[in-house]
Amino acid sequence: MPPANSNNPIGVFDSGVGGLSVLRAIREQMPEEPVIYFGDQGHVPYGPRPLQQVRDFSEGITRFLLNNGAKIIVVACNAASAAALTYLRQTFPDVSFVGMEPAVKPAAEHTETGVVGVLATPATFQGALYASVVERFANGVELLQDTCVGLVQQIEKGDLSGPATRKILEDALHPMLAKNIDTVVLACTHYPFVIPLIQEIVGEKVRVIDPAPAVARQAKRLLEANRLKRPVGGRGKVQFFTSGDASFVQSLLPKLLGEDGVVKPLHWDGDKALREDRIQISD
Repeated sequence: MPPANSNNPIGVFDSGVGGLSVLRAIREQMPEEPVIYFGDQGHVPYGPRPLQQVRDFSEGITRFLLNNGAKIIVVACNAASAAALTYLRQTFPDVSFVGMEPAVKPAAEHTETGVVGVLATPATFQGALYASVVERFANGVELLQDTCVGLVQQIEKGDLSGPATRKILEDALHPMLAKNIDTVVLACTHYPFVIPLIQEIVGEKVRVIDPAPAVARQAKRLLEANRLKRPVGGRGKVQFFTSGDASFVQSLLPKLLGEDGVVKPLHWDGDKALREDRIQISD
């Protein structure tokens, strides 16, 4: 694998379209950067899957992104970050990774009622990363948790405000509101796409924390520190790949990302290898 340079792309992956919320923040903060995005729709959702399987998927995707020139890897998936981030850093010691950390710290620092709601998938709540964040930062704060069963699938379908999506969120948030939450932490990259609906349910006085901008800032800091940041100016190309229905994912891009793109299909060969075609990276 040749050494990366500033013209190489940022690699971003998620179990599905959730990572597009992180990609959206990267595009806002670093529009000049080329990106390769992979959504593992063939395996979505990661949340209920065994940690070892998520680790295997994450390793396979990382190898695919690195083989196609990625200069940094953004694990834009809370479940994959919880299951695999430490393992990925050990397996690829020369690669910089940015992962998702539940935003418990800023929530705990700013809550006035001392009660914070956290929405995440089971894998995130069960992982050591979440336990560590809670232990370090949530002292004196009551955390109310909900896995929002089915919400990832609704967002994958592009249903951001329908009755079924609203019911999932109301069932999660109404009990939290009854206990006086003033902050909601979104610990799944899919969930920022339903912030308007969440805000409608909880009201303007409840703060909703989207982690994506902070993740994009961290990616930018690492690129600058490693002298891999592309000069400002122009607009980098994004290449999209999925292990699911490419045409359907492509149809969601304008709605979720705010821009069009061509989505190409990839196929799994076991849990650790994607069937690869060499990607041509161009400006």
